[in-house]
Amino acid sequence: MPSPSPAGYQSLREGAAWFDVSNRGRIAARGEDRARLLHAMSTNQVEALKPGEGCYAFFLTAQGRILGDANLLCQADRFLIDTEPETADSLAAHIDQHIIADDVTLEDLRGATCAIAIEGPRAAETLAVLGAPVPQAAFAHCPWADRVVAALSVTGQPGYRVFAPATGKLALIAQIESAGAAAASSETIQAVRLESGRPRYGEDISTANLAQETQLDTALNFNKGCYLGQEIVERVRSRGHVNRLLVRLAIERSELPAPGAAILSGAAAVGAITSAAFSPTLGRVLALGYVRTDLASEGTVLDVDGSRAEIIASRPD
Repeated sequence: MPSPSPAGYQSLREGAAWFDVSNRGRIAARGEDRARLLHAMSTNQVEALKPGEGCYAFFLTAQGRILGDANLLCQADRFLIDTEPETADSLAAHIDQHIIADDVTLEDLRGATCAIAIEGPRAAETLAVLGAPVPQAAFAHCPWADRVVAALSVTGQPGYRVFAPATGKLALIAQIESAGAAAASSETIQAVRLESGRPRYGEDISTANLAQETQLDTALNFNKGCYLGQEIVERVRSRGHVNRLLVRLAIERSELPAPGAAILSGAAAVGAITSAAFSPTLGRVLALGYVRTDLASEGTVLDVDGSRAEIIASRPD
């Protein structure tokens, strides 16, 4: 994988950078039953959300496996379901097949809208220069003329996302650049994401995973009513154990291990890498991966492709 561009990397870590996330899924859920349906299908508290608020949630199979994740943004007349490119179509189909007698309609907004991320320590300053609102709480969102600004982050840096009409995409990017934000490459985004320990569905999370294996507790609400897959989530909680956990590792090398590379303890395979990137700041590879629960402690030294791999955090971000 190419190295992060120095200018974009520095901007994302120390200033403000922008990048296009229009390939992500954007699904509008409308109708009187939209909150009730999404509440019954996802792992977080949806029905209590008020316009301008949002949350992060998983959508599960009946067996408790993760079909996808999403940012659920409650707007006055709809929910905006923001999800990864890999699950944009499958998640919409999954929700649609559970609309039976519900007053809910779904609309794919990808063709009509765009989404531009502004992230980095000075992202809020960039919005202020543009005269845009700056949402204060995570997942909060505010209208900005015919756009919406939401407090969302891909990389784990302070971040915002501007949802706008597709016809205004180039003008929006020009505005953002005029406010001082630099463009960030995909390599830069991946490096900073791994430095922050931010998992991504499609790389670090898949249908092979149970919710608690990810350790992303912000996706789960244990005080809500029944939802699809809840029985498995509750069973795991009552037993207090899963066999593997997602952790952050630092690997003493510059070459990237392949996704799925074995994590070894001695000669025994105890886990696998899910994603990795070279960190220019640390001068080594940072990675996320699942390891056996009894080894998932900070400071545990393991092996990946013959290189020393230390667990630097027993949880992701």
